[in-house]
Amino acid sequence: MQQLVEDFLVYLRHERGQAEHTQRTYAALLGKFVAWAAAQKLSDWRYVELKHLMAFLQHERERTLANEPKGSPRRLSSESVYLEIAALRAFYRFAVNERLLPANVAENLSLPRRWKRLPKSLTDSEIEKLLVAEQSESPSSLCDQAVLELAYASGLRLAELRGLRLEQLHLDAGFVNVIGKGNKERVLPVGRKAVEALQRYLDAGRPKLVSPRSTAAVFLTKKGTAFAACTLWGRIKRRVRRAGFERNVTPHMLRHSFATHLLEHGADLRVIQELLGHASISTTEVYTHVAGNRLRDIHRKFHPRA
Repeated sequence: MQQLVEDFLVYLRHERGQAEHTQRTYAALLGKFVAWAAAQKLSDWRYVELKHLMAFLQHERERTLANEPKGSPRRLSSESVYLEIAALRAFYRFAVNERLLPANVAENLSLPRRWKRLPKSLTDSEIEKLLVAEQSESPSSLCDQAVLELAYASGLRLAELRGLRLEQLHLDAGFVNVIGKGNKERVLPVGRKAVEALQRYLDAGRPKLVSPRSTAAVFLTKKGTAFAACTLWGRIKRRVRRAGFERNVTPHMLRHSFATHLLEHGADLRVIQELLGHASISTTEVYTHVAGNRLRDIHRKFHPRA
């Protein structure tokens, strides 16, 4: 059963061009089912029926979460169940299309209602506070400053920041080429402050981080290697704490702030979609709710008859 999952992951990687994070997510979700199936003495996907898939999902809904104390009432969220069903459906579509399985027994699995969470963003004043350069200048602090400035100026995902290479920078012209989800390339403008931070890092910071192990990645660790996702996440989080934030600020909130602030200042939604690299405008439309909430709060605060 695992071999067929591996074939599916190869398909995602080479034919669909899915991001590494997406591949790992599918591998983990399908791995759960393979492990459960082995415990049920199911050794071949051809023996799996709809009743087995339903039993697995019921098991997932009822099991105690990992790292939770015994007797904890917390259970798997509907969002996690949604992802597990989506993974099974995608796997079966692939297997049937490639004629590796005779029938798609997952096609009748219904997806639970998925509530859209409004993205959290930082206010203008919080962004200003976060982007104040640190007094003690070092190669690492210059790198952190350049990462934060670019993330907010151009709305890059964490994976896009990690994967950015020197040849993708065009600072003289004020833009970067980014390879996003599905290996889709887009051109993003970079603001003056971000260009200055990047140039400062490239001139005074990056040369001191380069080692024989270094690649052409723009952002390098203290060892001179490209960042792993968790390492870059941790660096940004530590910078946030040093800036004195009490609320939980995640790296992705810089991307949300980029989109929300553009919309609040009059940018067209289609332009924001293009800048974010969203395949569908419906994904970008969530920011209209965020901006609407912010505008309503401002109205209540300042209008004499609000």
